[in-house]
Formats: sequence, C-alpha cells, structure tokens
Amino acid sequence: MKIRAVRANNHKRVFEITVSRGVYPMPYSKVDPVPSRTDSIERVYADEELGREGFTYVLRSGSEGSVHIDSVLEYNEDPRYMRDLLLYNLTIEAQRCMKASPLSQREIIRRAGTSASQITRLLDLGNRTKSVDKLVVLLGAMDCEVEFTVRPAQTQSASRHAGHAATTTQASPS
Repeated sequence: MKIRAVRANNHKRVFEITVSRGVYPMPYSKVDPVPSRTDSIERVYADEELGREGFTYVLRSGSEGSVHIDSVLEYNEDPRYMRDLLLYNLTIEAQRCMKASPLSQREIIRRAGTSASQITRLLDLGNRTKSVDKLVVLLGAMDCEVEFTVRPAQTQSASRHAGHAATTTQASPS
C-alpha cells in the first residue's frame, strides 16, 4: 500500500499517514527515535526509497527514523491487514505441520478433500486469496488442532497499543 501523504501533527503528537483507505495516526511515542519538544521534527516525507510504503522523518538533532506502512496498519488494527496477518501465521503453521506430519501428502490431500495444486496454493505465503476456513481444514487434515483465543482487553488503550494480545492463534499437532 502506497503512502499518499504524511504530516506531523505536533498538537496531537502523531504522524498522520494518508493512504487510499483513509488517514491513519501513528503516535510519536511508537517510533524510534522518539520526537520530543527539545528534539522536534524538522522534516517528514513519504520515502521513495521505501517505494512510498513507508515514511521517514528527520529530527532537529539530525537523527532520523523510518516507519513502514505495515507498522501503521498493525498499530491501528486495520481489519484487512489483521486478516492478512492471520492468514500468514496460519500458513506458517500449516507449513510446519506439513513437514512434521507422518502422513503422506496424498493422504493429507484425500483428508482435506482437495487437490495437490490447491494444497500448494494454501501453503504459498504470497497467496492472499485463500481463506481462513480452507487453512483450518488443511490443518485438521494433518491432525493439527487450531485454537483461537478471544478475551476482553484490560483497557482499550492497553490492548490497542501494547502488542495486540487480545487474539492469538495456535496450531499444534494433536
């Protein structure tokens, strides 16, 4: 996703990143180095060297930092980004289970009720058109258990800003 524009909002102490989906905030406190009143932002721009998929800022001291759009989307818990992250994590687990499974690939294909080419697509990290349910079926065919844990956040700001621990996925052989 390309960044269209980025600006520093010193009043709110956030960067405001504009992309095709809208404007996302990224607090100064979540970047490194952290801008401060004594070391303020001199310049911020969508970085061409990052393919406009990130932005760079320069502080008065000369220190600079860069932030990739994925960090911004994760911080804001963008639903599409979070879905892609879930698919990525499930795919990694499916690859691990496939390597560790005592079952033959033919048996896994039979149990999943699919084809060898579909298994290849499901195990492809670059494929974003697959569905969570197909990966869950594949993991089940390999005798792996999939758990999703959902629990209330301690506080809204704690869950939103402290690592997204409210939802976890785990696939493990039964």
